[in-house]
Amino acid sequence: MSDEYHSPDRSWRQKFADAFRGWVLGARDQSSFRVHFAMAALVLILARVFRLDRIDWCLLILCITIVLAAEMFNTALEHLAKAVDRNHNPHLGHALDIGSAAVLTASGGAALAGTIIFLHALLQVWQS
Repeated sequence: MSDEYHSPDRSWRQKFADAFRGWVLGARDQSSFRVHFAMAALVLILARVFRLDRIDWCLLILCITIVLAAEMFNTALEHLAKAVDRNHNPHLGHALDIGSAAVLTASGGAALAGTIIFLHALLQVWQS
């Protein structure tokens, strides 16, 4: 890692390039990220089909963003754990389990919110 990487003098362009590189690394490394991304695409397609209002769209996009961010944090934690100690370390194991639990929590909350939104939309279609 170069000193330039940590330099506070990096341009906004460099900072965004680092962030996008991190996004690609996180998405490429995790098969679960691809599953979350596919589910997000399905949710957005269904939102379009049901012609949801802007509040529902905002809630769904927020849920998707939280799940993807949680997955990225968990992936970062996994990379950090590998860099710190490649041997069995119960403390790192607990940290990784907690990171996975964070993704599960975010995914469960997003699924519950999506279920409520889509059930409401389905009921409106049925009543029409």
